[in-house]
Amino acid sequence: MLGIPIKFTSKIEEFIAHDGAKLSYGRQALGNEFFIQKVDLLMEQGFSELEIKVQPWDDTICFFPLPEASDLPFDIFAASFYLLSRYEEYLPHVKDEAGRFPAAESLASQESFLHKPVVDIWAIKFRDILLERFPKLEVANRQFKAGTIITSEHTFIFKNKGFLRSFIGMLLDLFSLNLGKVADRLQVWVRLKDDPFDIFEDLIELIKKHKIYMLFMFQLSDFSIHDRNISHNRIPHRAVIKSVADYAKVGLLMGYYAMEEIRSLRKEKLRMEEIVHSPVEHAMNSKFNLRLPDNYNDLIELEINNDHSMGYPEMPGFRAGTSTPYLFYDINMEVTTPLKVHPFAFHSSVVETMSKTKLREDLSRMLMEVKAVGGIFRGVFRNHDFSRYSDKNLYYSFLKQIHEVE
Repeated sequence: MLGIPIKFTSKIEEFIAHDGAKLSYGRQALGNEFFIQKVDLLMEQGFSELEIKVQPWDDTICFFPLPEASDLPFDIFAASFYLLSRYEEYLPHVKDEAGRFPAAESLASQESFLHKPVVDIWAIKFRDILLERFPKLEVANRQFKAGTIITSEHTFIFKNKGFLRSFIGMLLDLFSLNLGKVADRLQVWVRLKDDPFDIFEDLIELIKKHKIYMLFMFQLSDFSIHDRNISHNRIPHRAVIKSVADYAKVGLLMGYYAMEEIRSLRKEKLRMEEIVHSPVEHAMNSKFNLRLPDNYNDLIELEINNDHSMGYPEMPGFRAGTSTPYLFYDINMEVTTPLKVHPFAFHSSVVETMSKTKLREDLSRMLMEVKAVGGIFRGVFRNHDFSRYSDKNLYYSFLKQIHEVE
């Protein structure tokens, strides 16, 4: 995070002889280095229930406190590891109805620091303390960035649905006296109107006009009770994905079975690669039920190296305590993996459950926090948020708030 190049040594003489910046992490200091006393977490194998006491540190919080002999008042490495590895999600916990680890179960939510990228805040404070001690230390200059992910579980609402699905859909609209939808459906069928969910050209215009970063995730699952997108073989579906891929990055929104078994995930990956003629580099779990580390290991095995599922759909905030992408560490195998985790802090589904004023304030506060640490703020929206069946102006206003465009 700080861009400080480091070397490790286990030779005490070499360490003591070094006259530049140096740091030790252990039971006791060796000489005149920067010393952080360790708690046992990073030396353990597997997991254990931990009693965590959160306490203040200047204007933020910390946990795993240390005695005064240490140059930092807490074990910054163990605390960061606890959040980034998602240690608490490996431990027994109550899942929600979608099989997810709920935000309310997290330490960050229970101790009211979910809205803060605390690992980034710790890193910046750590950098400043190190620079006081070692003024010649070279550190990277972090730059704030904003990005948006657009997920598409239903590329179209009416188009290409097949006769039986369309006929049943029209009957349901008639029975519920939704005559506007009946009229729209008929006009889409005879090609007088574009499909209401096909909002991709509008978003591409926004990208071109404001030079903002967007990543589009399309679902290419087989039709089932859980996944109801149209077939990946339909030419208009493929055409949308291809045209979006000309202007923005596209990735795979994993279907229900792709999150459960690698065979389905491989099939969906190959479909996407066949459409866009390039390897799939980005994936997202459509339900955010990560099942760590299995879910991530499937991505690693298929060489999908960027995951965008690290966030809570039901609550704004930083699931892993950071806004910075990082390499996933598999605690079961005790290994750093090649999978880069890109956290998000806002999911548009919260618009339906939170007051708009509160949400604007939360969003504003989180953006400010991420700017202060030069992090990356990511928001997730669904394509149907911007359709005429939704309060699209409201969703656009949140999108623009993230990207600071008018």
